[in-house]
Amino acid sequence: MNTRSLSLATQAIHSGYRPMSHQGALNPPIYWSSTYAFESAAQGAARFAGEEPGMVYSRITNPTVQMLEERLAALEGGEAALAFGSGMGAICTLIWTLLRPGDELLVDLTLYGCTHALVSHLLPEFGIVTRSLDFTRPEELRQHLNARTRLVLFETPANPNMRLVDIAAVSALVHAHSPALVAVDSTYCTPCLQRPLELGADVVVHSLTKYLNGHGDVIAGALIGRSELMAQMRLVGLKELTGACMSPMDAFLVLRGLKTLPVRMERHCRTAQAIAEFLQASPQVAAVHYPGLPSHPQYELARRQMAAPGGMIAFDLHGGVEAGRRFIDALQLVTRAVSLGDAESLAQHPASMTHSPYSPEERQRHLIGDGLVRLSVGLEDEADLVADLRQALEAVAL
Repeated sequence: MNTRSLSLATQAIHSGYRPMSHQGALNPPIYWSSTYAFESAAQGAARFAGEEPGMVYSRITNPTVQMLEERLAALEGGEAALAFGSGMGAICTLIWTLLRPGDELLVDLTLYGCTHALVSHLLPEFGIVTRSLDFTRPEELRQHLNARTRLVLFETPANPNMRLVDIAAVSALVHAHSPALVAVDSTYCTPCLQRPLELGADVVVHSLTKYLNGHGDVIAGALIGRSELMAQMRLVGLKELTGACMSPMDAFLVLRGLKTLPVRMERHCRTAQAIAEFLQASPQVAAVHYPGLPSHPQYELARRQMAAPGGMIAFDLHGGVEAGRRFIDALQLVTRAVSLGDAESLAQHPASMTHSPYSPEERQRHLIGDGLVRLSVGLEDEADLVADLRQALEAVAL
């Protein structure tokens, strides 16, 4: 059966794996092997030359990892996928495969802290020109597109302030005025809520650590796109530049997590909507940034581009950085931790934690407030979460 003709929920359980090809095992086996035997020298030569499919060495691919890659490609509607040992491994492989000294990389104003540190502080040391632009303003992006532009990278929604970028509009603009590829970090959404390839992007980036695994026990990443491009990422970027390969155990855990992804995302989104509405009514909250609220400046774009607003909320507290820290410290049920997309609700203060690689001036320029709190809404009971948030807000008001 071609599982790509089935619904996303069914693909999340079945794509990339046939039990009867593995002695009927319901769950995929974990192939613990670093290398693989060849029937002959000729077969080994053919596999190294890419003339024959098959396993060679687990830095390049592994049977369990390959099952995960096939499932990820199906879920995103891509031709192929490539899994990594971390989300940053995926981003580094993407960048180092495509960019050389003199090339230009365009990124949106708001990025995950480690991505920002890589593209803004480190890549220029290697002769790569990085420009941070406001992708919500097409005219600003257009004036910087040229023959040297090789990659346009952005997150939507952006971490941590929930800014949205119009994937279809940016992709059309970039492809019309440069040879660049468009890469979208869709970690916040998963393919349940947003499918960038269908909107014109060339590559989807995921931190599999987050919603796609969903259980807080894996560090992993992925790229999804055209087969030829993913082969280049595998045989140049992964094999020779970063070596950021995924372990078979981590691939097994993500495959397990994917089986419940649609069910989990529905619950995350439903509870997050209720909590966003609760926060918006609080006198201690200066602003709530959530695409499911009509007050969000890109509410209509969210309705057009996303199937649901997601499980992430950002909000600013009156009182700035000290209020943010007091709120975090007062939480009793919600866990103080970075990362997101787990069963447990997690809260963090970006200026102190995930986005501390930004200087205070950079945070202001890149629209990350000092009092901003990021909340990853988990799978706990809605009423219990609201009660905890209420008492923490009351503690801030004292």
